[in-house]
This record gives sequence, structure tokens and C-alpha cells, in this order.
Amino acid sequence: MAAPPPPSPLHILRTHHQPVSAVFISSDNERIYSGDAKGRVVITSTRSLRAIANWAAHTESLLGIEEFGKLVITHGRDNKIHVWHRPSESVSIRQGGAASLTDLTVPALSYSLDVNAMNYCRFSLLPLSSLNSEGTALIAVPNLVESALADVWMLPDRTRLHAAIGDPQDTSATNFSDGRSGSKMGIIMSMHLYYAPLSSPSTSKARRELRLLCAYEDGGVVLRRRTTSEGTQTVEGRGWEAMWKSKLHVESVMAMAVSKDCSFALTVSADHLVGRYDLNASRTSKQSETAQPDRVFRTKHPGNAAIAIRDDGRVCAIGGWDGKVHLYSTKSFKSLGTLVCHKENCQALTFASSFHNHTTDRNSGDNTSNEAEDDEDDMTDGEKQQRARWLVTAGKDYRVSIWGLMSFEKV
Repeated sequence: MAAPPPPSPLHILRTHHQPVSAVFISSDNERIYSGDAKGRVVITSTRSLRAIANWAAHTESLLGIEEFGKLVITHGRDNKIHVWHRPSESVSIRQGGAASLTDLTVPALSYSLDVNAMNYCRFSLLPLSSLNSEGTALIAVPNLVESALADVWMLPDRTRLHAAIGDPQDTSATNFSDGRSGSKMGIIMSMHLYYAPLSSPSTSKARRELRLLCAYEDGGVVLRRRTTSEGTQTVEGRGWEAMWKSKLHVESVMAMAVSKDCSFALTVSADHLVGRYDLNASRTSKQSETAQPDRVFRTKHPGNAAIAIRDDGRVCAIGGWDGKVHLYSTKSFKSLGTLVCHKENCQALTFASSFHNHTTDRNSGDNTSNEAEDDEDDMTDGEKQQRARWLVTAGKDYRVSIWGLMSFEKV
């Protein structure tokens, strides 16, 4: 019996003329953000598949892009983070009317932040207030001087709250083959900033701890926690300690993804291995020095550039240098299928938000939609559920592909 034909994408967006390096989909699944190697950003309506905005956000390649309430944060290789006012979607675009890309409004710039973008490490955003307001957030980026260390800034006032997180005394310990000198672990390749609960949420005084997970050039991963009180500024790495260090990959960690509930992380590299790290596990002092990941999965596909985890934490997608996207169960790492569309490296991908999370956010008043998006009568719950199963992928072939996946309920 012949094997069934491989699936095809639902839609292919061809709004870029350069390799696409970053993608993001809004929490309400209304907008797809994509950025390319020339610093251009396109915002696309998921209803009409028309561009809402298209502008040169940076002078060099996009590292990351994310929506924060009514703001849009972009991060480029030009050593800048820009914060823009999110443009509204006109009714004409929503209904399929078509403005040309050159006619679209350029979003207004709110403010910028100077950063060090020597490494291909995008920012990690941790909102501290309701998405309805243009409120506060913490943002983690590589240190301004030493790319093996990390800084945490407060937005929107752009105060550096924590400087040089890592080991500032160990930044010249190794000479690399290309002549550089630096930390034994090399530069930071990926990071994730989050709060970990320290007590049951049901208690009246639930405590939390600020943590930073970093993946490095030498293939290692380190989880650190802040030991100072909330709001205290720290310098030279003081006030932070390593909870554990782990090294699986021989070469650089190419991408890292953290589950929505911050319970585990996955890493990929040039090899065929995927490391899974339990972020809630307690370790002894000996284990915390250097340990293997909690689980190691061996795939048949080396050369991986991107990874994403679905909201429910049960499914992950891995983008390869060959342009293929492999789907796996995050529990058993059973293969769930392969998506073939991109002709070159698939270097960015993201899952849509689950329909349950979208409904919960709207009922709690955290809906970020603008006036044109408030009228949702033209979409049934079934259509919204289908859109919540989208996977958006992008690659060096200039394409942004939208896939409609199965629910994978039995994974």
C-alpha cells in the first residue's frame, strides 16, 4: 500500500524578498509577524492574509519580534531593540481589500534600547503587567560588553536592573579556534527569563523566584536564579547563582524552547540530539555542577536550526537545515510527521495559541484586539479552533508557510 502524500501548507506568504529569520503569532491568533535578513518586518492579518504593516524596522537582520499588548518589540543585528506602537487593522484589509505594501502605514516608534547583538541571541520578554496597558516588563539580552554574560532591563524606563549575570571572573579562560578569547562556555546563544513559583498558588502569599535559563556556544545549558530581593539592582553577576549546569551538545546550541508553563526546555544543535531539561527538578549540589539533561532523544535528522513547543507542552516542531520540519511528542519523542515546503534552511517557526487560552484571555479582559478585531461574529468557534492548530514556519527561501495540524489529542 502506497504511503499517503505529505501534507501541504494551507497558505504561503510571499511578502519578503530576503531570508526570513524570525516569526511570531499574536496571543489572539489575529496577526502573524515576520522579519527578514534586511531588517524588514511584515505584520499579516490571519483572517484576510493581507499585510497590515510592512516597514524597515532595522538596518540589519531581525533576531526576534514579539507583540506586547498594543506594542511591538523588534530586535536586530544592528545592536538595537525598538518598541513600536502596534498599527491597527483597517476594516478594508480585514475584509480582503488590498493596499499595496508601499501604501501601508509605518508604525510609530515609541522608544529604543541599545544592546549587544554580536551573538545571534534574541531577547527574552517577561511581562509584569496586563497586556491591555502599555505596562512594564523585564527583558533579558546579552551583556553590553561581554556576550557570555546577560543583562536584564526594565521596560519602559530602560533601567538595567541586573548586569553581567553569569561568571564575570571566567570570561577569558579559553582561546577559541577563530582567535577569540572568552568564557569556557562561549557566548550565549539563547535565553529565557521567567518566574518560578515557590509555593502553592492557592496560598494567600504565593512567592516566586526570578530565573534565567541560558544556552551556550559550547553546547551547554545553565539555569540561574536571583538570590536578592525583588527590585534590587545587581552588578557584575552578584545576586545570582547557578542552580545547575548541563552539557549535551558538542557544538553550539542552535535553538532552545521553553514550555508555556516553564516546566521544561528543549535544545537542538548541529547534531541529531534533542535535550530535555526539567526546570522544576531539585538537584543535589554534586548534580548541579555538571549533569546530563534529564532526557536525551536521538533523532534521525542532524542539522537543526529552530524549535518550538505547542501551548499544551505535548508537541514540538523542529526546523532543519534541509528545510524540513519534524513534529514530535515531547513526552515519548515519537515522530508525528514531517512537513516539507521550504527549499532551504527552516530557521524560524511558532505555534498558534490554543483556542482555550484565547477564550480565557478574552474572558479575563486581556484581549489585545483593536476595534476592527472586536467583531468576531464572522468566525465560528470551529474556525477559531482550526486556526489555533496552525504552525507558522519560515526559511531562507523567503517564504512564510502556514500549516493546519491535527489536534494530536492522544499524544
